[in-house]
Amino acid sequence: MKKKGIFITLIVAAVLMFVVIFVGAIVMAVSDNSAMDISYGKSVGLVEIVGPIVSSDNAVRMIKKYRDNNSVKAIVVRLETPGGGVAASQEIYEALRNARIKKPVVCSMGEVAASGGYYIACGCDSIVANPGSLTGSIGVILSYAVVEELFRKIGIGYEVIKAGAVKDLASPFRQMTPQERALLQAMIDDVHLQFMEAVSEGRSIPLDSVKLIADGRVFSGRQAYNLKLVDRLGTQDDAVIMAGNMAGIKETPKVIREKKRRPSILDLLTESAETLSNLSRSSRTKLEYRLGN
Repeated sequence: MKKKGIFITLIVAAVLMFVVIFVGAIVMAVSDNSAMDISYGKSVGLVEIVGPIVSSDNAVRMIKKYRDNNSVKAIVVRLETPGGGVAASQEIYEALRNARIKKPVVCSMGEVAASGGYYIACGCDSIVANPGSLTGSIGVILSYAVVEELFRKIGIGYEVIKAGAVKDLASPFRQMTPQERALLQAMIDDVHLQFMEAVSEGRSIPLDSVKLIADGRVFSGRQAYNLKLVDRLGTQDDAVIMAGNMAGIKETPKVIREKKRRPSILDLLTESAETLSNLSRSSRTKLEYRLGN
């Protein structure tokens, strides 16, 4: 009988341990899944875009995640960026436009939300900027190094075999011809027009009016407000409250954001590789919606 009692006790203990582990796993899954970490549908999803825009992958993933989560009633995009890649900026902009079909999307500008950052902001329903935020810089820049003189001084030559008169357009090893410069200028003008069209549509400003201020100049948040480039002067908290009100949330909404887990050794190695890749790309010819040089 004593052995039988011990056996039953062990079985009960094992079952209890299984239940504890099972419940703990569910709790961890809930805490790690923002789709479930929501307070009764009174939440605003926060997407943070910080630093130069090199890739759109993470931002687009987060926007789609909040767009498709019925418990998230609105999205706030916090911008702390001088801009960056043209295609990446356009992809984030389009993701925000698609999200707006299902729920309100509000932009909050931090210290800098310029060029590609402002392009992204135009994909939102409303834009909130601090009075001293730097924004605007509606323009395009293409830059590359020319090392022809350096190579000549150190006695290094560079030969190109090509099919197509301008196949080595923007080569760093020689000066650009007038024909090549005209071709690049036409392409950049078209990309600039795409930016101005996005501003015109997103801000409901006539295209001719946008062209008057789309020379790459930078505005303070207050100047941008006077030019109707932003809707309101305020903080991130103001943007959250605005988004909540637009979604019909009367009280202050809960803000949810993706939890950052502790990086593993693999994450650190991957980040180092990405940094080196970005440095390599920064030395190549690139077309950008970016503030400054």
